Order: sequence, then structure tokens, then C-alpha cells
Amino acid sequence: MDRRPYNSLKEIKLELQTLNLERKIQMEELKLTKHQIKEDLRPINWIATLLKGVKKYGALILLKKMLR
Repeated sequence: MDRRPYNSLKEIKLELQTLNLERKIQMEELKLTKHQIKEDLRPINWIATLLKGVKKYGALILLKKMLR
């Protein structure tokens, strides 16, 4: 954090408003991240990921058998 001299009370208030808005933005980003993590940890998402892996593996086995 830099310490710069302020020339007026108006500059201080502007800086405080800016910092307050930055804090609010960071809180909203944190809420969004929390929501995304919750979604990623739902069991239905695990099943979908597992099914994608099984499909890829099955396609590879089928391709191997076709090439033999």
C-alpha cells in the first residue's frame, strides 16, 4: 500500500470511495467463486465427467479393435 500525501479532504474521500468499491467487487467475485466451487462439487457433475471419460475410453477400444 502506497502512502501518498493528500492535498485535500476531497482526495481522501475519493480514495475511500474507490477502495470501498474495490472491496465490494472482490466480495462479489468471492461469492461467485464459492458458487462455482459448489457447482463443481455436486455429484451430478462427477457422473457427467465420469461418463465423458468412459465414452472416450470406449471409443479408443473400439478404434483399436477396428484397426486389428
